[in-house]
Amino acid sequence: MTLKVGVIGTGMIGQDHIRRLTQVLSGVQVTGVTDIDLERAASAAPAGADVFDTPQALIRSDKVDAVVICSWGPAHEEQLLDCIQVGKPVFCEKPLVTSTEAALRVMEAEVAFGRRLVQVGFMRRFDADYRRLKAVIDGGTLGLPLMYKSVHRNASVPAGLYTSDMPLNDTLVHDADISRWLLGDEIAGVEVRLPRKSRQGGELRDPHIVLLHMASGVIVDVEISVNIAYGYDIRGEASCERGIAALPNRPATVITDARGIRQAIPEDWRERFIEAYDQEFREWIVAAGQGTATGPSTWDGYAATLVADAALRAVASGQLEEIAMRDKPALYAAPVQQAA
Repeated sequence: MTLKVGVIGTGMIGQDHIRRLTQVLSGVQVTGVTDIDLERAASAAPAGADVFDTPQALIRSDKVDAVVICSWGPAHEEQLLDCIQVGKPVFCEKPLVTSTEAALRVMEAEVAFGRRLVQVGFMRRFDADYRRLKAVIDGGTLGLPLMYKSVHRNASVPAGLYTSDMPLNDTLVHDADISRWLLGDEIAGVEVRLPRKSRQGGELRDPHIVLLHMASGVIVDVEISVNIAYGYDIRGEASCERGIAALPNRPATVITDARGIRQAIPEDWRERFIEAYDQEFREWIVAAGQGTATGPSTWDGYAATLVADAALRAVASGQLEEIAMRDKPALYAAPVQQAA
């Protein structure tokens, strides 16, 4: 059976997902699109897809079995609640929502519905390198993990659109989520340190060092540099009792010529994680076709929101900011999502 999908939001990421759903993956058809800019929606719509005037009309349409949300963050809560109300599986790009209170409202609605419907777009969990790293950590051959180093470097970010808070309330959520998933652990506290400011970003506060204090005692050291100039560079290394496990550099191809020996660096997130995005949607399509969701959950989105809020408090206070989580509902009682 073909899953009929409606896409809300046809900006850069929405258009990329439409391409993925129509040109790369099978078992799925984009039957509807909408955007705050209806002309952009019409331009992005694949042949045969309806252009809906509002997200609510798309969500409630009989032509749509499942929904992909790529709208701006403040709109997510209402759209998620509408999907849950009508019982339609929904893939939501990060952030899940933009406040802890909103995350709790979405969680309460999903729990009341009684079945998981929401998957959050934390695509790193679907990357083959991260999955191999998790398998090593879970296998226990290196003993317990003691520290984890996560590096997130962008060549640049849009001037005027990317603010000094965004390394902590936008970029950090990927590093926080992958740390929780790799370690099977929750984040209990956050510290932020500001090194010497880069001149590459003008007035932007950049870079950041973030320390995530896990409930088990593991400390995660996150480096965020968003104007590093040379490329999009994602790294991860787990220091364990009996050894080290690290992500390989990507792309792995080594070039040797008259200029020396070197590796290329991805230009942006699309190049580095294109296969992870494909795999995340393959798995979402299967689950959505069964009326549910199995990837990163509303609970994971809630956890990421708590970390972002704590990081913003920490950069202002200069202190360790603790995180208090509500009790995990039985709907999300399984451990933080395991690798497939």
